[in-house]
Amino acid sequence: MADSEGLAAVSMRRLGTEPGVEAMSLYHHVSGKEALLDAMVEHVGAELNAEVAGIALPDRADDWRAVLRTRALAARTVMLRHPWMPVVLRTRTTMSLEVVRYYDGVVAVLAAGGFDHDLTHHALHALGSRVVGFTQELFDPGDAGGDTSEEVLAQMAATVPHLMAMLAAVAHTDGPDQTLGWCDDRTEFEFGLDVVLDGLERRRPRDT
Repeated sequence: MADSEGLAAVSMRRLGTEPGVEAMSLYHHVSGKEALLDAMVEHVGAELNAEVAGIALPDRADDWRAVLRTRALAARTVMLRHPWMPVVLRTRTTMSLEVVRYYDGVVAVLAAGGFDHDLTHHALHALGSRVVGFTQELFDPGDAGGDTSEEVLAQMAATVPHLMAMLAAVAHTDGPDQTLGWCDDRTEFEFGLDVVLDGLERRRPRDT
């Protein structure tokens, strides 16, 4: 339901109506909407782990970046199947064991690549949500709504000329089924991921 219609379509009442059971009976399984969302995250977390299960750890002589990049792109295919997941994941107050297991696999890749615990900790912060297949946008201009008339756009161009010139020059051409945010299309996702991976490689301890 969330995948096809969006998260707003999901409610305990509707979830009970769809399979033809009473909504109240659902409370024998989950305590409410938040618990339902926790269970949905856990379900997708299991998909993440299944998606990357066949990706081997790098040998110390191999390129750890290629392995981690492959994991991130594999995770992105899961996120694109469940476009609501990034939003819900950011709002959870309890840890998902499956998502934690996914990150444990990321740490294993970094360790195999020669990262110590301190640099691995920094790497996880630097990679952020990219390692799990999406980028967390600071803002989405489309969410703001408001007047977008030519007059208003002209006023904005006078106030923030550099930003408006950039926005006028760039365009994201990926379809909505390939996007997880305002600028989170595949091109921007891979660009940001590669920048971070390349930067981490320069800080990785070299074999002696």
